[in-house]
Amino acid sequence: MADRAKYLNLTPKLYAYLVAHGHNDDPIRAELAEETGKLGMISMMQIAPEQGSMMALLARAIGARSVVEVGTFTGYSSLCVAGALPSDGRMLCCDVSEQWTSIAMKYWKRAGVADRITLKIAPAIETLRALAPDYPIDFAFIDADKTSYRAYYEEILKRMRRDGLILIDNVLWNGEVVNESNLTEDTVAIRALNDFVATDTRVEAVMLGTFDGLTIVRKR
Repeated sequence: MADRAKYLNLTPKLYAYLVAHGHNDDPIRAELAEETGKLGMISMMQIAPEQGSMMALLARAIGARSVVEVGTFTGYSSLCVAGALPSDGRMLCCDVSEQWTSIAMKYWKRAGVADRITLKIAPAIETLRALAPDYPIDFAFIDADKTSYRAYYEEILKRMRRDGLILIDNVLWNGEVVNESNLTEDTVAIRALNDFVATDTRVEAVMLGTFDGLTIVRKR
């Protein structure tokens, strides 16, 4: 490795510069972010604008037509990715909260992507296991209860087409993955998944130190 670490500690000013120099200025996305921010601390569950832009870019780059999202919250990530799909594309969103997803549905409709999205309010593992074995998945985003990450990963991967992508959020868990004294269920589950993906020969993967840690997996 080079002597100089290849990462930056972003200051608020530098982060604002970063956001301003990407295509992150969609007005409907901005309104959704503002409404979600008014919910208080739980608004931290919403992804960052540049992450949404990156996800949309990746989905469009691989020509994704069928997407699965596990953990929708108020809909920012699904709004971004659904907008990158062709008009006949489809996105399955899995969540357990009618309260938060009711906000999502409002913005999907405003953005003209509601007809591409099917929302299932149920435990996501039940929704995924109920999919046909040949249900095609091109692109997936996992951002829900951490103890079930491995189960979500397996159900998605077995249905994913070759060269499809899975994005897994929160894989650094605010740095707690390297805190050996942290043995909470969520932390242990994320650590275990990270270790597993790093040796999974069915895929190639890269972990990025952006956001709260994001792993991008490509099915071989």
